[in-house]
Amino acid sequence: MVWLMAIATGLIVANLYFAQPLVGPISQATGLDPGAAGLIVTLTQIGYCLGLIFIVPLGDLVENRKLILCALALTAVALLAAAFSNSAALFLSAAFCIGLGSVAAQVVVPFAAHLSKPETRGQTVGTVMSGLLLGIMLARPVSSLVTDALGWHAIFVISAIGTGVLALVLRSKLPQRVPAHAMSYPALLGSMWHLLKKTPILRRRAAYQFCMFGAFSLFWTTVPLELAGPAFGLSQTGIALFALAGVAGAIASPIAGRRADQGKTRSTTAMALGAGALAFAAPLLVTGGGYTAQLMLLVCASIVLDMGVSANLVTGQRAIYALGAEVRSRLNGLYMSIFFMGGALGSLLGGWMFAHHGWHGVLLAGLAFPALALAIYAMEFTPSRVRSAN
Repeated sequence: MVWLMAIATGLIVANLYFAQPLVGPISQATGLDPGAAGLIVTLTQIGYCLGLIFIVPLGDLVENRKLILCALALTAVALLAAAFSNSAALFLSAAFCIGLGSVAAQVVVPFAAHLSKPETRGQTVGTVMSGLLLGIMLARPVSSLVTDALGWHAIFVISAIGTGVLALVLRSKLPQRVPAHAMSYPALLGSMWHLLKKTPILRRRAAYQFCMFGAFSLFWTTVPLELAGPAFGLSQTGIALFALAGVAGAIASPIAGRRADQGKTRSTTAMALGAGALAFAAPLLVTGGGYTAQLMLLVCASIVLDMGVSANLVTGQRAIYALGAEVRSRLNGLYMSIFFMGGALGSLLGGWMFAHHGWHGVLLAGLAFPALALAIYAMEFTPSRVRSAN
């Protein structure tokens, strides 16, 4: 069941990233103005963030399996609409709905935490999140390779079919889970501000991951531009292979979850944030060695960064899921929506820094994100907090 959920989250969340490397051909095919091409990615992310706020909390109110299946049905229909779009308006509407429906992944994750034993919850969440992170990391190279072979329409058709098959499998395998809540939907949404205000662990863990996911998005938005530039001159296939190397960072998720189960949350957090800083500091400090050495350094940096992001993500989820099953979906929605805002900021800042200050400026901006997280982390050890549990 855990591996089924891990595969499910990876397949679902990959839908958010298929279009990122295909902005050029999609814009040409749908007649989208080049200046507005960024909307292809932006509207998907907006749909996902709105789904995190307005759909994921329903996991505390309605039967979870039904909620997952409804979201997957919306995603499959939107993917088909995207595949056969011949106008910008239709594709952008489909992109928004793909993001909205893909929040099914964030209903699955707290569902997995609910099904697991408390003493192994971190390891379970880590395994499921490793699937989600693999989906994020593999989506872009897979999309590029499928497009090279079959055209950009094919990846959306394949994903629509895969999403439909996944829905059927989950319908037969997932148990029903009916939450104990009887509150209204407006009251449920209204309670989220109260949860954010009254839950310091949520705010702290969300701040850490806001910074780490900001660094992650900044790196992966700009590194293809650097790799395709004069310094490295890689083709799209070469960039896809580079992205595949970064997938190795997902191995940190179950390890971090296991350490959190053992009560090593603080040390795991410190290592994760330190890894994020190291990933940007190393390319800044090591500037010699020739073409091969510099390329290998970037490969290692990508793996270390992805390890830090995945370890911190799982450690944070383990901490907030321990706060109670009755609020787990709302806490997860808040946590994910906050750090996805960090990702949006990182992408925006990364593109601007690369255009105006080059790769060196990108590395400095990227380093600032985990440095800020480490500064927030250091505040945990002030006298007023040193006795509190993480």
